[in-house]
Amino acid sequence: MAVTFSDLHTESGLKSLDAFLSGKTYISGNQLTKDDIKVYAFVSKNPGNAFPNASKWYEAVSSRLAQSFPGKAQGVRFGGQAAPAEAAPAKADADDDDDLDLFGDETEEDKKAAEARETAKKDSSKKKESGKSSVLLDVKPWDDETDMKKLEEAVRSIEMPGLLWGASKLVPVGYGIKKLQIMMTIVDDLVSVDSLIEEHLTVEPCNEHVQSCDIVAFNKI
Repeated sequence: MAVTFSDLHTESGLKSLDAFLSGKTYISGNQLTKDDIKVYAFVSKNPGNAFPNASKWYEAVSSRLAQSFPGKAQGVRFGGQAAPAEAAPAKADADDDDDLDLFGDETEEDKKAAEARETAKKDSSKKKESGKSSVLLDVKPWDDETDMKKLEEAVRSIEMPGLLWGASKLVPVGYGIKKLQIMMTIVDDLVSVDSLIEEHLTVEPCNEHVQSCDIVAFNKI
């Protein structure tokens, strides 16, 4: 069963999730499945009282994950994380909830990614002298059914003065889901990384394949 929702970082996305969960404890009914794990990974925090069904579901999934993976459940996130060099593969038996192999304890990686994002925002907001920067992006798909070849083609189709796409690779995340890590070189005075993400990578037509993007590394050349 493939379960997808619109961007769960927005109010409209959470609204659709809340409506879907009306009368349900979990995505597929009354039992935790990998669909819950996949959707949970895209919700950055408890939706709160404005979305009572989604909030109750979030707490139920968090509780189950905390029981099965003490100290790890709160580290399960797509948004704002930097992937390890090699992610552990998910276990084959997806039907056994107790055997769910999540994405590992990436709390420190989350912090590093957040710091990289803050640095990038500060750099992009300042008036810079003419120069270049090397940027590593994490590009996340909607689910394990997303065609990653088409996703990469969509990313590389974006062209603008001062932007040069570089090497890329697919990094396993879990449950058959992979994300695209791609390098790019930018001319600082011509390209804003935040604008590139918000105005090109996460809007039509790219958002047909791209769920979200995160800055993993931002280095001056």
